[in-house]
Amino acid sequence: MRVIGGEFRSRRIKSLAGMGVRPTPDRLRETLFDVLAPRIEGIVFVDAYAGTGSVGIEALSRGAKHVFFIERSRPAAEIIRANLASLGIERRARVIEGKVASRLKSVRGDIVFADPPYHLETEYATLLSILGDAPPSLAIFQHASRLQLKDEYPGLRRQRVIHQGDNSLSFYEPASG
Repeated sequence: MRVIGGEFRSRRIKSLAGMGVRPTPDRLRETLFDVLAPRIEGIVFVDAYAGTGSVGIEALSRGAKHVFFIERSRPAAEIIRANLASLGIERRARVIEGKVASRLKSVRGDIVFADPPYHLETEYATLLSILGDAPPSLAIFQHASRLQLKDEYPGLRRQRVIHQGDNSLSFYEPASG
């Protein structure tokens, strides 16, 4: 797996083979950061259900000031730490281990990206409800294209959906009024 763009473009990062990790496909990650390009510089980014950390590392590569990686799996968290160390960017990131829903309540970011395991369909509504209490400027959820997320959750309204094959990205912004 490689970083797609920015300062660390083409640099290799480690993955977790055979651990049920489903890294965000390169094409979808590229589409995501094409959309985020004007908003990424100097922000605090949260990568929830971070897996290998590829999305958060991409954010750092493209100019995010700091990234919080939230991951329940200890082996995955160790891979994220190793990837950050190999790029020399440990000081621009914090890896938080534990249940994502409870850990998400304690961090704040300008942009939150969440990629729960696709079989945990109820986790999407749980996380969107948590984020709606103090909405970030943008919350992005990667999900199976077959999963229909609601257009509105308390405090959040979906602004855009991008479908690519079996994967989709739903973009939520604070609901006005």
